Amino acid sequence: MTRTLRLYVDVGNTETVLGLFEGRNLLRHWRISTDVRKTPDELAHLLRHLLAGHGVAEIAGGAISSVVPAVEPIVIRGFWRAFEQEPLLINDPARLVRDSGPLPIRLDVEEPHTVGADRMLNTLAATLLYGVDTIAVDLGTATTYDCISGDGVFLGGVIAPGPRAGLEGLAQRASKLPFIDLVPPSATIGRRTETCLRSGCFYSIVDAIDGMVGRIKEEWQRPGALVIATGGLAPLIAPHCKSVDAVEPYLTLYGLEIADRMLRSVGEA
Repeated sequence: MTRTLRLYVDVGNTETVLGLFEGRNLLRHWRISTDVRKTPDELAHLLRHLLAGHGVAEIAGGAISSVVPAVEPIVIRGFWRAFEQEPLLINDPARLVRDSGPLPIRLDVEEPHTVGADRMLNTLAATLLYGVDTIAVDLGTATTYDCISGDGVFLGGVIAPGPRAGLEGLAQRASKLPFIDLVPPSATIGRRTETCLRSGCFYSIVDAIDGMVGRIKEEWQRPGALVIATGGLAPLIAPHCKSVDAVEPYLTLYGLEIADRMLRSVGEA
């Protein structure tokens, strides 16, 4: 039996996340650096290499979302050269969502055209996979908090510096302080400079998430809202957060798959 496989590419500011789906199932995933200097040929070679490592030579198609406009043409051409398939670019939230588009979500904000594709896709995935009032906490280059009603309305949220921003800024501005990796500390009170830094950096991120989620729930008046952590750092940080109910690192990829499937079904692809 021939397998129908599709590849989805979510281009972020720091990392590009790839997901290989069979139907609605995520089979494989990869994270690569987002690099505007990479050529389409280089990207095509990398895509073929990653899929060949899992015995995949052909795909039926796929889709791309991006928050880095300069990288989009590179990814589209690289995708074509790798698979001779034209990927669908899902990057215009204001056109795609109801009431003017086919996706069953709505952007109830003052400037819907400025909503990032990743936040639109997180809204779509949270709505169709969970169907309850949700706060999606996406831990990427920036940390975004998305307020999503159970019936698929994106109500806005919060954008804050991402988990690594504080570490990088501190290392650049304080010459005597070393750069540290973001890992859970063994204790809160450090007894040397490195352990003090590790604790301070890690738990300031954790407590910021818990504090912001608490503020959002109070203002939104949804104390029972489901809190989902997503993004590459979610599995590392979320288990230490009291406010997080579920961890789904690839929420945006699931949203991309859902959007692609829906758009193809109505002939938008």
